[in-house]
Amino acid sequence: MALPVVFFALFFAYPVAAIVARGLRVDGGWRFGRLVDVLAQPGIRHVLWFTTWQALASTALTLLVALPGAYVFARLDFPGKQVLRAVVTVPFVLPTVVVGTAFLALVGRGGLLDGLWGVRLDTTVWAILLAHVFFNYAVVVRTVGGLWAQLDPRQEEAARVLGASRVAAWRKVTLPALGPAVAAAALMVFLFTFTSFGVVQILGGPTFSTLEVEIYRQTSEIFDLSTAAVLTVVQFVAVGAILVVHAWTVRRRESALRLVDASRTARRPRGAGQWALFGVVLATVAVLLVLPLAVLAQRSLDAPGFAYYKALTHADGGTFLVAPVAAIGNSLQYAVAATLVAVLIGGLAAAALARRDAGRVLRGFDALLMLPLGVSAVTVGFGFLIALDKPPLNLRGSWILVPLAQALVGAPFVVRTMLPVLRAVDERLREAAAVLGAPPWRVWREVDLPMVRRALLIAAGFAFAVSLGEFGATVFIARPDNPTLPVAVARLLGRAGDLNYGQAMALSTILMVVCAVALLALERLRTDRTGEF
Repeated sequence: MALPVVFFALFFAYPVAAIVARGLRVDGGWRFGRLVDVLAQPGIRHVLWFTTWQALASTALTLLVALPGAYVFARLDFPGKQVLRAVVTVPFVLPTVVVGTAFLALVGRGGLLDGLWGVRLDTTVWAILLAHVFFNYAVVVRTVGGLWAQLDPRQEEAARVLGASRVAAWRKVTLPALGPAVAAAALMVFLFTFTSFGVVQILGGPTFSTLEVEIYRQTSEIFDLSTAAVLTVVQFVAVGAILVVHAWTVRRRESALRLVDASRTARRPRGAGQWALFGVVLATVAVLLVLPLAVLAQRSLDAPGFAYYKALTHADGGTFLVAPVAAIGNSLQYAVAATLVAVLIGGLAAAALARRDAGRVLRGFDALLMLPLGVSAVTVGFGFLIALDKPPLNLRGSWILVPLAQALVGAPFVVRTMLPVLRAVDERLREAAAVLGAPPWRVWREVDLPMVRRALLIAAGFAFAVSLGEFGATVFIARPDNPTLPVAVARLLGRAGDLNYGQAMALSTILMVVCAVALLALERLRTDRTGEF
C-alpha cells in the first residue's frame, strides 16, 4: 500500500485540501461558520436533495437495465460478441458534454423522439436518467459480467438437480456469489451519477442542478470560491460516508469462490427463455446505446464532402493553437500513460486489500481509494493548478499532469474490478504453494495471476477508456497546444456556428471509432491470453 498511499496523498488529498483551504481560510483564520450559512440556503438544500435522489434512481435503473446484459455477455456465446462488447463500452468513454448533446438531439425539440407519446422528454428528469443509463451501462456489464463469466455453472446446476427452480437456484447460489461485484458496480454508478456534470448541465437546464454543476457555477460564473469550497466539503463527506458503509457491508458478504476458465462457461442460447432475453438485450443496446451514437455520426456528416472532418486539419489561431486533429494523438498518448499508472497503483492496492490478514486500518483504504470518483473534478483540476506549482512538486507546465489526473479516476476502477476476484481466490491454494517452497512472488505469479489475468485486462480497458473520456479535471490542466479529444470537443461546442458544432460532432465520432478499435483489440488480447486454471 505504500506507493498507492503516497500517490493519492500527493495528487489527490493535497490538491483538494489546497483548494478547500483557499475558499474557507480568510486573513489567516478559518470560516467554518460559512458551512452553516451555505447549507441554510433553500436553493442549496434543493440541489442536495436532487443530487441524491437522481443518483439513487439512476443507479437502480442502470442495474435493472444492465444486469440482463451482464448475463448475456457472461453466459451466452454468439457471433460478434467481441464487437458488441466494444460497442457497449464506447458510450462510457464519451465526454459527458457529448452524451448530453446526443440525448438532446434525440429527445429535444426537433429530435428523433420529440413528442414521443405526447411527452417532451427533454423537459423532464427522464432525459437525465436515460443519459445516465447510457453512460453507465458498460460499468455493470463489464464489472458484474467479468466475475459472472468465471463462476462455475455446475454449482447452480447442482441446485437444480436437487429440485430448485431456475429462479431459486440463481437467487440462492449465483446471486450471493455476485453480491460483491454487483455492489461494486452499483457504487461506481452511484458515484458517477452523484457527481454528474455535463449531462445535467445540458439536459437539466435551469430546472435541475447537481452538486457538481453548482460547484462549477459558483466557481466559474459567480466567482464565489467560498461557497464552492463548502459544497466540495459536503460532497466529500457524503461520498466518504457512502464508501465506508459500502466497504463494511461488502466485506461481511465476501467468501472464497470456485472460479473457472471463462471461455468454458459461455454457451449458445438454448430454449425460448434465453433467446427471448438475448433479443431483449440486443434491442436495448440498439435503442439505448447505438441510436445516440448513430445520431452523433449522422450530425458529423451533415455537411457535403466531409467538410467538418476536413476543417479539423486547420488551426484557427483562436480556440486552438494547433489543428484540432492533433487532439487524437494527444489523447492516445495520455491514455496509455494514465493506464500504466492506474494499473500499477490500483493493482498494488487491490493485492494488498485482498489479503485475509489485512488489518482494519489497511481495509479502511478501500473506501479512501474510491474518493476521486466522488469528489468534484472541477475541484481536483483547480487544486492541481494551485498546489502543484511550487518546488518540489512544480508540475504546472509538465505534460505529466494530464495522465496523473486521468489515473486518479482510472485507479479506482482497477481496484473495484480486481478486488472481488482476488478476494474470491481460495487462500488454501496460496498456502499450499508456500508449503511446497514457493516464495511470495512466485505464489502470486503461479496462483493469483492466472486467475486474475482476465480481471486485470478488464481493469486496464476500463482505465484506458476512462482516460480517453476524462474531461472535468483535464479541461483545467491541458495546455492549449496539447488539447485532448474531450477538451477539444467542449471548446468547439462552446463556440457559436454550424462549423464549430459540426467539428465537435466529427471529433466525437473519431473518439468513438478510436475507442471501439482499442477496446476490440483488448477483447482479442483478453480472449487469446486467458489461460486455463
